[in-house]
Amino acid sequence: MKVTYYPGCSLEGTAIDYASSIDAVAHLLDLQLDELEDWNCCGATAAHSINHKAALALPIRNLLMADKVGQDVVAPCALCFSRLKFAEKALIGPRAAEWGEYSGAIKIYDLLDYLTQDPYIRTLAQKVVTPLKDLKVVCYYGCMVARPPKVTDKKDFENPQNMEKLLEVLGATVLDWSFKTDCCGAGFSVSRPDIIDTLVTRLYDRALAAGAECLVVSCQMCQANVDLPQQRISQQTGKDYYLPALYFTELIGLALAHPEVKSWLAMHLVDPMPLLRDKGLI
Repeated sequence: MKVTYYPGCSLEGTAIDYASSIDAVAHLLDLQLDELEDWNCCGATAAHSINHKAALALPIRNLLMADKVGQDVVAPCALCFSRLKFAEKALIGPRAAEWGEYSGAIKIYDLLDYLTQDPYIRTLAQKVVTPLKDLKVVCYYGCMVARPPKVTDKKDFENPQNMEKLLEVLGATVLDWSFKTDCCGAGFSVSRPDIIDTLVTRLYDRALAAGAECLVVSCQMCQANVDLPQQRISQQTGKDYYLPALYFTELIGLALAHPEVKSWLAMHLVDPMPLLRDKGLI
């Protein structure tokens, strides 16, 4: 299967571990990711708060180029997916003629949705080598990938289930909690770390109350906000938090015994290796 791949800026920098695991998983699943040629930044997170027209023009340019390729578009970043969906709505809206000719024949997927379609779930079930036995996880989707539903077109925006379905196939123990779509603070990590700390501490506490040993994410912004401040929050609160934040693609690679898993996990600030060794998974 071939798709047009829009990686977004952070997967070439701070989220290179996510990018590496995506590339590896795509090969394991015979998915060809054709990177969109000459793509540009989608405008997240600041453009829409500064200039509405520029914030639309940036993702619209990407989407018009993808439309000419004619393949469905997959974006691994929740913010990129959101901006591409905003662009889609503008290109099929009442003022579409202002932006250019768009066929509307392609679909835009976030990576998690794409890889949890039934054919891939069946393939994954057959390829599991190391079931994630006894690994207790909560799924953390964040707020951007599903909302607002009028833009994302997602029906289960309050209680998505596809990550749970995936992780159960991989053998993990998936726990229920009510904070799976709460905000992590997104782009406030530099300007307002106090907001990040408040929101993320609540996520830690709720995840631990559910019995989780780690969080599983599909967004690099969420991963960064949960992973990076954990030591700082532990010092501030006097609690010794230990909750690794793992990308769902890393767990696919782990369950399918990809040889490069350790190199991805080594890039995390909160080291997941003690947990995974304790479970006999590494």
